[in-house]
Amino acid sequence: MAVYGVPKIALNDGNMIPQLGFGVFQIEPKDTARAVGEALEVGYRHIDTAEMYGNEAEVGQAIRATGLDRDVVFVTSKLDNGFHRPDDARKAFESTLQALKFDYLDLFLIHWPLPTRYSGDFVSTWKVLEELQRDGRAKSIGVSNFQVPHLERLAAEAEVTPAVNQVEVHPYFGNEEVRAYGAAHNILTEGWSPLARGRVLGDPTIIDIAEEVGRTPAQVVLRWHVQRGDIVFPKSTTPQRVEENFQIFDFELDDATMDRINGLDQGDAGRQGPNPDTF
Repeated sequence: MAVYGVPKIALNDGNMIPQLGFGVFQIEPKDTARAVGEALEVGYRHIDTAEMYGNEAEVGQAIRATGLDRDVVFVTSKLDNGFHRPDDARKAFESTLQALKFDYLDLFLIHWPLPTRYSGDFVSTWKVLEELQRDGRAKSIGVSNFQVPHLERLAAEAEVTPAVNQVEVHPYFGNEEVRAYGAAHNILTEGWSPLARGRVLGDPTIIDIAEEVGRTPAQVVLRWHVQRGDIVFPKSTTPQRVEENFQIFDFELDDATMDRINGLDQGDAGRQGPNPDTF
């Protein structure tokens, strides 16, 4: 099967982000370098990690081992939840750069808003990320798991609009209110848990569509995400699945098929992860 190029999307700061990436959530550090190396060999040029994943160093190791120039691989990391106070956030970011052995990050996110901690003062944390972007060490900055009220507060109290909001999105939980806010305010949506932790792959509707279009259930769901305009980074440590997940740009789902998948949305009952309002 031919390998089609991954589209790049413009962020609100003018930087470009590949729409498909490779996620390393819950990949053990000892397995991360191998998994990322295999993904890069397939053609992925966007890697999504986080401080709390504990595998940043191995991500950097894998990228260096390929011999690829640093500027051709888009790398995201995220601030761990224990470091929201401004000085702690600065130190944590330095630790991320040291672990990766990079001079800069392409994208750095606040991982969770934590509205019940630090007096709910995620705005002061965000202002540190604004500093990091001004000095060039974070090319782009964004948030993760922010709800509409959190985003509205940033809009009122901060200077920079987040480039992305990385939130739970999959056919069982479309997260449409947050996505709509992002679309209206030039904040791209990144979908974590794009396959609902695998649950959606056994859904009869998804299986039927996969048979109709001659694709795997995972390819159908990932194609649904990208046709909606979101950014996704599926995770797998199985080489065949890593390659299959990359092969989603040489077919399309028609409007009726997209609607069938949209119809699987269960609202808040479809969440697989924590609710950001209380986490």
